Amino acid sequence: MNKEEELIQLLRERNYTFSSAESCTGGMLMSTLINVSGASSVIKEGFITYANEAKMKYLGVKKETLDQYTAVSEQTAYEMAYGLIAQTGAQVTASITGIAGPDGGTEETPVGTVFVGCSVCNHVYVKRLKLHGDRLSIRTQAVSYAIDFVIECINL
Repeated sequence: MNKEEELIQLLRERNYTFSSAESCTGGMLMSTLINVSGASSVIKEGFITYANEAKMKYLGVKKETLDQYTAVSEQTAYEMAYGLIAQTGAQVTASITGIAGPDGGTEETPVGTVFVGCSVCNHVYVKRLKLHGDRLSIRTQAVSYAIDFVIECINL
């Protein structure tokens, strides 16, 4: 069983529903999960909130958070994951925001910096990743780490 199947099975066993909000991965997380037969029994909604305006409009990310910490931050990933709870009613949510490159990085937040947020029954966790590779590789790695992180958070 691959990890996408493991996550879908775990969600089913716990009777949880799942929603996601993705920035740099552009829907790859949800697409990966939907590849699993029967995913429709647990998947609610997926948002691609690439623009800051979308993060604010659909997820309730505060403008102050984006101004102070930027879109690629622990705080933004937290607010994205938390905002999904109210927006979708899912028991489990995941958010991904980061810099996939090849441009856009800074000394403080280099290309490959990705934050993954996860909420399970209103408890929100965030992990910072430092990924390497080209744009597609960073995005693919982010999805893989996100699936692992969601499984880990459900099992806490």
